[in-house]
Amino acid sequence: MLGYCGTGYNGLQIQNDPNVKTIERDLYTALHKAGAISLENSLDLKKSGFQRCARTDKGVHAAGNVVSLKMIIEDPEIKEKINEHLPQQIRIWGIQRTTKGFDCRKMCSSRVYEYLLPTYSLLNPKPHTKLAQLVDEKMAQNPQLFQEDDGEGAQFWKDVRQQVLDSGVSQEQLDAVDNYYATAALENPLSSRQAPLASGESTPVPSDIEPIIKKIKQLESKARRSYRISPTKLAHFRQAMQQYEGTHNFHNFTVGKTYKSPDSSRYIISAKVSEPFVIDDSENSSHATEWVSVKIHGQSFMLHQIRKMICMAALTVRCKLPAEKLLAMCFKPEKLNIPKAPALGLLLENPVFDAYNKILQENSYEPINFEQYEKEMLDFKMKNIYDKIYNDEVKENTFVSFFGYIDAYNVAGSEEDTTGGNNNNNNNNNNNNGSSIFDFLQELH
Repeated sequence: MLGYCGTGYNGLQIQNDPNVKTIERDLYTALHKAGAISLENSLDLKKSGFQRCARTDKGVHAAGNVVSLKMIIEDPEIKEKINEHLPQQIRIWGIQRTTKGFDCRKMCSSRVYEYLLPTYSLLNPKPHTKLAQLVDEKMAQNPQLFQEDDGEGAQFWKDVRQQVLDSGVSQEQLDAVDNYYATAALENPLSSRQAPLASGESTPVPSDIEPIIKKIKQLESKARRSYRISPTKLAHFRQAMQQYEGTHNFHNFTVGKTYKSPDSSRYIISAKVSEPFVIDDSENSSHATEWVSVKIHGQSFMLHQIRKMICMAALTVRCKLPAEKLLAMCFKPEKLNIPKAPALGLLLENPVFDAYNKILQENSYEPINFEQYEKEMLDFKMKNIYDKIYNDEVKENTFVSFFGYIDAYNVAGSEEDTTGGNNNNNNNNNNNNGSSIFDFLQELH
């Protein structure tokens, strides 16, 4: 049983190229140095019967994961010796004997993933963006489709605009910025209102408004980090996440699957959203951002499934749409291209072995249970995973960029899309692989 911070690693699984840095390569090196496996077995995973419970991709973390293999464990201090040869961002929690032929991947009953999301990600689309205009248009036509948010979103953006004016930016300057964005949108439909200074922008930013744009973005960033979610919006997000519970067809939440694919059906045991919590940057109080933790417990997951689940639930709240109706439509045969939320917030909490633990106990073995390591795992997450996520979010503005592109229609348009951060390449809405979320919204009635 182990945990790790995936930053700097090209995923968990060892690669043929010895120069590719992976968690398993460092793990096997440490196992050999500690005397837990022979040199011969350290060079060939098959010889030790190695198997991983859950594979994690590049940069993805795990508070708890399980690998199974044949080991030399007579030394009572073998765990400590292995950890001595591992970097601090990889820790062994425990080593347990199992029955012969144990395969941690096949014997795993279910898995728990966690996703950390800053609550400002649930704010309504920024006024005058294409998504905001579309929502306003649909609300005027069919107000009964939308849920009230107590005017929270509109008030937030109204207050931000007033803060910009109070900072010394004149109404005339604001109008000039708005005109620039309008012109940029016409000349480059995929340009993002959130990132006008990004490289590759086809519409140059006039020198007289460039400092104004920078000032506005700084004020908006400060306002987002000061935002505290209302009970109404939090309840809406929880309601959206609850729609995933049970058995559904998740073909729209992955790639390469159709509605008729037998493995598109997945069972979600629970999807729970925590109470909001604030992470305070001791060096800069303006970076005290509010977050929520989403824990999703399911039997198994497909590629990108959790990130797409988070994105769709967030869009449901941001657009003030009815969670039950909208999410139910996602499980239908019609193809819908759903963007992936950033990988930054995702981590594997731990696999669960409920069924196999009964077999272990019947054979007088200890069950595979992470609860006994709860304190060590929490300390590790706070130091090596949570802090990394928070600091990267402050430094890169990952979630601001992601939802900014969505508000500007710059979203997933094909199965090959890699949206999930600041990358806006290869995005388009003119494809034959299904409707975009905006087409989907336009068709609501």
